[in-house]
Amino acid sequence: MDAALTDRLTASAQDREIASTVQRERGRLLAFIRRRTADAAEAEDVLQDALYELVLAYRMMRPVEQAGAWLTRVARNRIVDRFRRKSRERLTGPPATDGEEHDEAFEDLLPDADGGAESSVIRELLLEEIEAALEELPYEQREVFVAHELDGLSFRELSARSGVSVNTLLSRKRYAVLHLQRRLRAAWDDWLLT
Repeated sequence: MDAALTDRLTASAQDREIASTVQRERGRLLAFIRRRTADAAEAEDVLQDALYELVLAYRMMRPVEQAGAWLTRVARNRIVDRFRRKSRERLTGPPATDGEEHDEAFEDLLPDADGGAESSVIRELLLEEIEAALEELPYEQREVFVAHELDGLSFRELSARSGVSVNTLLSRKRYAVLHLQRRLRAAWDDWLLT
């Protein structure tokens, strides 16, 4: 009987501590989240996720000492998780069939420049990695890749301008893409898994 009473008292003390922390930190935490997410409903979801994690920590007998900092870190991680999930959903559309290309622009694969502080930082990091990887390519491969992917020129237009056959241009672009995939895979995996 004493164990049951102790459990109820412990749960009651936890409930008071959780309620106090939520009351103290909710406004500041929501402001932090809103600065980093454009959608109010999504900001509220992130807030609820962070508060739920707080309750779980207390229920698992792992009380949080610096609740404000801890909640901020949890919220930041949830924002990044949501951003990564959206990025993966965009990138995992239906695969292109032979001879067919995705009609997504290069810009569509990057985080939105106006998507908040997290998006801006991640966008800049990805652009730096892509720029460095492009610089590693041989001149001919880089020129074909940039002209086709970034400038939007067709292979026929490139062939007419350069005097190089379409098949050679296709081959150069293929080698460029393979190099970029290998080079950026590690950075991409690190970004998705951290």
